Amino acid sequence: MNQLKKIVIIICAAFFAQSCAEEMKESSKESNEEEITQEETAQTIFLIGDSTMANYADDYEPGKDYMETRYPVTGWGQVFQQFFVKDSLAEVKNIIQTDSVIVDDRARGGRSTRTFFQEGRWRGVFEDLQENDIVIIQFGHNDAAENKTERYVNIEGYKEFLRLFVSQSREKGATPIILTPVARNYPWEDGHLQNVHGDYDQAPKDLAEEMQVELIDLNQLSMDYFSKKGKDFVTENYFMNLPAGKYEAYPDGQDDNTHFQPKGAEAIAQLVFNELKKINTK
Repeated sequence: MNQLKKIVIIICAAFFAQSCAEEMKESSKESNEEEITQEETAQTIFLIGDSTMANYADDYEPGKDYMETRYPVTGWGQVFQQFFVKDSLAEVKNIIQTDSVIVDDRARGGRSTRTFFQEGRWRGVFEDLQENDIVIIQFGHNDAAENKTERYVNIEGYKEFLRLFVSQSREKGATPIILTPVARNYPWEDGHLQNVHGDYDQAPKDLAEEMQVELIDLNQLSMDYFSKKGKDFVTENYFMNLPAGKYEAYPDGQDDNTHFQPKGAEAIAQLVFNELKKINTK
């Protein structure tokens, strides 16, 4: 009798273990299916541009620790994902057609429209583009660098590469949005930040009108916003002007009025998000 009980117990235990394994397998399958479904239904916002937009925390330099080698430099694209939580998606319902958004930041420091294309970075975006995705395009800082021939692009070349990004985005059924280049922290006149980008600010506006593409005038928006905050405040809190000894990556400090600290990046990302609310692609 005792032997029979043992056999029954063993059989029950084996059955229970098999049942648990099947439940775990089914649960894992459902979880994977949910993840796949979410990826399939998510709308992707691709960011292409320069260092002011880049994500330095996302393995920007493979094998190097961001906190040790780069922080606090922060591109506005690096903090853009946080604006697309579910509670805020209703604010951009005229451009976002799904219940989730993935921000895919492909921006890279030192790149102009030309070098971004020549290095195959645009090809990578183009191949990944899906219908209804969004491509936010912000160049100009490096295109205008006449003293750096490896990246410089004249105005006509700048516009031609922007045309290519716009037209090929549309070929894939995606929505391109052009930005004028974000302001640098100079020059200041009578308490107001001035335009340092010259024709490289006007060119995207001309192209947006020519191709009937959505435009965000980030240069003007950021100049106005920084001016309201004041030169001293934005110099210390928004741009990479750092005292010696405060950050591991910059032991001697830093004087940089182009790139952003986290607060500056968040301020620019907020400006861009606010403008997306006004765009209607439906």
